[in-house]
Amino acid sequence: MTLPLPESGFALLGSVGSRPVLGLVAPERENALLLGIIEAVSNGPEVEPMAAAVARLITDATTTDVCFVHVLDDTERSLTLAGATPPFDQQVGRIRLPFGSGVTGWVASHHEPAVIVEHKESDPRYLPIPALRGTEFTSMASVPMATEPAGLVGVLNVHTVARRVFTDRDLRLLLVIGRLVAGALHQARMHRQLAARERAHERFTEQVIAAQETERRRLAADIHDGISQRLVSLSYHLDAVGQVLREAPADAAEQLALARELVDLTLDEARVAIGGLRPPVLDDLGLAGGLASLARTAPQLEVSLDLADQRLPEHVEIALYRIAQECLQNIAKHAQASTAWVRFAVQDGTARLEVTDNGVGFEVGADIDTGVDSAADAASGYGMRSMAERAELVGGELTVISQPGAGTTIVATVSIN
Repeated sequence: MTLPLPESGFALLGSVGSRPVLGLVAPERENALLLGIIEAVSNGPEVEPMAAAVARLITDATTTDVCFVHVLDDTERSLTLAGATPPFDQQVGRIRLPFGSGVTGWVASHHEPAVIVEHKESDPRYLPIPALRGTEFTSMASVPMATEPAGLVGVLNVHTVARRVFTDRDLRLLLVIGRLVAGALHQARMHRQLAARERAHERFTEQVIAAQETERRRLAADIHDGISQRLVSLSYHLDAVGQVLREAPADAAEQLALARELVDLTLDEARVAIGGLRPPVLDDLGLAGGLASLARTAPQLEVSLDLADQRLPEHVEIALYRIAQECLQNIAKHAQASTAWVRFAVQDGTARLEVTDNGVGFEVGADIDTGVDSAADAASGYGMRSMAERAELVGGELTVISQPGAGTTIVATVSIN
């Protein structure tokens, strides 16, 4: 994989005074560098060790002083420093650059290399990052790391203390390295996301089991303290009725009325207990009827409904019903909203539930494990995570759209093909 060079053996773009500008690496060492890069990206699926190895190989083999490997994070809206040569390896994971921010962000958003030979501070793209001590380095080259079909995966930067003019060959070499690294980094990111999802599922399974046990204990206590006690009382009243019928028939009506009252209360408690296990309205009316019934349980909100009358698989109906239930509870508790909109539709094999409010909203960002913002999580506790995980368990996904002062929209989509 040797790139063409002039006969002198080094790439020439210009000169500094009468001195030629030498390439980053001599041609005879180029193959060794590329083979080292290939070996480094083949050694494991972890992003940070791979990025660190690549950065070290580049600075060891070239005339550069430091190398930074910035990798697209899981939001695909910013880049995180994933690998760097010492002493900057201490900043790995701490430096995050949004698209368009600094030279790195510019390269990511434009998918084009950038070179600054000197006077970085005068370049409008340059953003000083004190932790990376940019003022100590004069020249830099920054190239996108991209490959098909992954697209942009990150940005590779090299810096030199002494002034240098990066040649066309230098940029081609860095772009080749970027392409080699991009494919492996993409696979490493996919592996990390899959591992994170597996951990989230494991935690959710543990939470579900714990919640089931808690719910069972609660229902057992409710039945013992409520239904069972009332049935015992009902038994006493019926015994009393029998006694009264024998001794004072005129008082029997009063005892029967008390017994009837206890029967009614017991039936109400039994219905509540059953509803806690599974909403019976889904059996009778389906998801649309269940959502309409749910809306009537939020008297403090004006709830507008747009519901398709279409049945779904049982497990999907239960998941969407519970998500809507959690949404309305969160709106009532946290959103300071006066109105909510619940929309349910099925189109092209996809069920879509959307719950919107006109409340205070919040700032949405990303969380690796759930895709749900930490601010949202703070506002709604376990509920926001459980909604995302409920959607995932039925093969769907949850999207949170919000900003301060503009309300919140929660969208759950599930393929039912």
